Amino acid sequence: MTIEDLKTSGAIIFESISGSKAYGLDTAASDTDIRGVFILPKNLFYGLNYIGQVNNETNDIAYYELNKFVELLSKNNPNILELLNAPDECILYKHPIFDSIEKKDFLSKLCKNTFANYAFTQIKKARGLNKKIVNPIDKERKTVEDFCYIRADKQSIPFKDFIKNNNLKAEHCGLVNLPHMKDCYNLFYHENLNYNGIARVNANEVCLSSVPKPEQPIAVLYFNVDGYSAYCKTYKEYWNWVDIRNEERYKNNISHSKNYDAKNMMHTFRLLHMAKEIGLDGSINVKRLDRDFLLSVKNAEFEYDDLVNKAEHMKSELDDIYKSSNLMERPNMAHINTLLASIRTEFYNNY
Repeated sequence: MTIEDLKTSGAIIFESISGSKAYGLDTAASDTDIRGVFILPKNLFYGLNYIGQVNNETNDIAYYELNKFVELLSKNNPNILELLNAPDECILYKHPIFDSIEKKDFLSKLCKNTFANYAFTQIKKARGLNKKIVNPIDKERKTVEDFCYIRADKQSIPFKDFIKNNNLKAEHCGLVNLPHMKDCYNLFYHENLNYNGIARVNANEVCLSSVPKPEQPIAVLYFNVDGYSAYCKTYKEYWNWVDIRNEERYKNNISHSKNYDAKNMMHTFRLLHMAKEIGLDGSINVKRLDRDFLLSVKNAEFEYDDLVNKAEHMKSELDDIYKSSNLMERPNMAHINTLLASIRTEFYNNY
């Protein structure tokens, strides 16, 4: 099912602008995010092809099937609670049946953890992006040979330095397992015995050779398997990130030189402030009244460590706030199940 299929099916019961434009934190370069809710046609819902979500390739537009939407609401998922409480000016369409889904049936003390934990996930993302920014990885990928070392006197030297210093060629090298010594090999050298070298092209492990018994090793070689595996993982993560990164956001983070992703940090405080408001007032304010402060965070006007300390303090305050809050401990699942069934039945019978 595609978004176009949804739009022509009459299955959509709610649609709203979300993200930065709903928060009032958008800039001229901000995208328009759309979120919505749909009720799967009866034949699909009762069949084997349940579809919980439909979105476009960039995930700027996403619609949740009623079951998934209500399930996430019952878990007090921040993004889904925000969708339920979208500002009136952001709502693009609302079917009358959607009014049956009320905030009071879902908002609970679970928000303390769901909002705060999500907030601190943003902190990790903020610092994680910086690791990629300040530690770029060359596009030319290292090989197994770059992680091979030779024992020489009282030290180890890179295999490539060893053959260069001794005027040897890698293709004339041969390796044989060294018993009882993990990842260690006897290194042989001969220009006329057709050895296999250290590793084949694009290989992920060393290559062994058949060596005549009279031959004597010229050195002991160690292959740092763990180091090579870690490098391969980091290389893949980095270049996948390069392929999908938002170039404007990347350049912005480079320009402020504060060693963190300022947009992630802004969302950290947005979520923590919302968690506090929910605990104190029992309300979700999607449109942010703290806009100026949040934009100052987004503009990287603070140091990372200062923001982390402030966030930690805010998180600790939530314990006391939620202890005295009038919110229910958690949603009443029996009531929610009844509500869900009645909405679906009414929709199938009348629309």
